[in-house]
Amino acid sequence: MAGNGGIIGVVNDPNIQAEKVTQVTADGTFTTGALTTNLTEILVVGGGGGSVNCGSGGGGAGGYRTATCISVCASTGYPITVGAGGSVAARPSGGGAGGNSVAAFPSNPITSTGGGGGNYTIGSSGGSGGGTGASCFAGPGCNAGGAGNTPSTSPPQGNDGGSVQIDQGGQSGGGGATSAGAHVNSGNASAGGSGTASCITGSPVTYAGGGGGGGRGQGHHGGLGGPGGGGCGNNSPSVNTDAISGTVNTGGGGGGGSAGHPSPYPAPTKSRTGASGGSGIVVIKEPAVKSAPGVWQMNTVYENVKDGNWTN
Repeated sequence: MAGNGGIIGVVNDPNIQAEKVTQVTADGTFTTGALTTNLTEILVVGGGGGSVNCGSGGGGAGGYRTATCISVCASTGYPITVGAGGSVAARPSGGGAGGNSVAAFPSNPITSTGGGGGNYTIGSSGGSGGGTGASCFAGPGCNAGGAGNTPSTSPPQGNDGGSVQIDQGGQSGGGGATSAGAHVNSGNASAGGSGTASCITGSPVTYAGGGGGGGRGQGHHGGLGGPGGGGCGNNSPSVNTDAISGTVNTGGGGGGGSAGHPSPYPAPTKSRTGASGGSGIVVIKEPAVKSAPGVWQMNTVYENVKDGNWTN
C-alpha cells in the first residue's frame, strides 16, 4: 500500500505548514502562508490616549477587539494599520486621542478605535474613554469621563473614563473590554481601568489598560496604571514624579499630570507633566495545515511505471 491512504501508486508526500503567530507592531503588510485559507484568531488593539499637563485624568485605553475563523487567500498580502499612542497636551487642550488599529481583511475587516484623551475638564470619548481632571470648576457636564465603546461595537471594545467631583484627584481612563475608569472622593487620583488578557501568543498577555489620574496637589498621590500597559499618574509636585506613558504595543493609556497649589497655576517648580499613550498592536494566528495532494500528475505515473516503482 502507498501513501495518502490509497492502494496504488508511490508515496505522495503531504504539504505541511506549522501554526504561526505574527505580532504586527507597525503599519505594513501581512502576507498569509502558502497553505493558509483561514485565520484561527486575530486580536486588534488601538493606540492609547494621552493626557494633559497639570491637573488631568488619565488617558483611555485603545479599543480591544478579537475575531476568529477569518477567510483569507493563500500567499496574499493584506494591509495592517497599528494605531499610534495619543500625545500629551498643554491646558486648555485635551490629551491626544490614540490612533485606530485596522486589520483590512475583506471578509471581516476589524477596526479598534484609539483611546480617548484625558483632560482637566471633560474626558474624550474613544475605544475607552479618557478620565476627567482635578480642576473642573464650572460648565455643564464638566466632571464627566469620556464615553467608551465609541463608535459602538458588539461585544464592546472598551469602557468609560472615570468621573470626578470638584477639587478631587484626577480620574482614570477606562480599560479595554474589562473595566471602566474609577473615581475617588479625595485629592488622591484613581487607578486606570483594567485591560483584558489574551492567550493568542501562547501565554497570557494583558492589553488595553487605562492610564491613572494625576493627583490633586501636594501630598496627594497619582493613580496606578491599569493592568495592560496603562501608565501611572503624576504623584504630585511635592515629590516630582513624572507621569508614565502607556506601554508600547499594548494600547495602554498615558498617566495624568498632577494639579498644584495655589490657583491660578503658576509655572511649576516641580513636574506636573502628563504622559502619552502607548501604541496599539495587531496579532494574527494562522492554523497548522496538513494537506495531501491526493492526485498524481500523469507524468509522475508514467515515470514511476517505467522505472518499476508503481505499486499495484
